[in-house]
Amino acid sequence: MLLFRSEETVDRWCEARGPLINLKQLWQLALHWYANRLTVESRRPAADEMVSIFGSIGLTGPFWDPKSDQWK
Repeated sequence: MLLFRSEETVDRWCEARGPLINLKQLWQLALHWYANRLTVESRRPAADEMVSIFGSIGLTGPFWDPKSDQWK
């Protein structure tokens, strides 16, 4: 787990590593992603569903597009 001491450190990390996800977004992602995992109909979301899930919690851009091969 990474902890940052300043926003400048976060900015430098983002430039080097990619986007951040906050705890609220992570929780929402888990709720959407695993909502039906204990059912017979459970399956991995399709690429378009992934984009929709990510977008609904504010995760947008090429990094969050499963069909993209670009980060920037």
